[in-house]
Amino acid sequence: MPVDRSRETRLRAFGARVRSARLERGVSQEVLAHESGLHRTYVGGVERGERNISLASLWAIADALGVDAADLIPKG
Repeated sequence: MPVDRSRETRLRAFGARVRSARLERGVSQEVLAHESGLHRTYVGGVERGERNISLASLWAIADALGVDAADLIPKG
């Protein structure tokens, strides 16, 4: 089965935005995981673009980071 490169690219771009917002806030993956109710390894997978997360997880991460969920989603 062929790999959808645009999907991978978008997931990595999303993860980079999550990581950037987390670092801007000055918290670790562990703190973000705790505050969002997710597991630390899951947050790491999101940041690396390895996870295609649900809307509920997106909202939990955005709320924990104090940002609008739409700001984490890359354009295009």
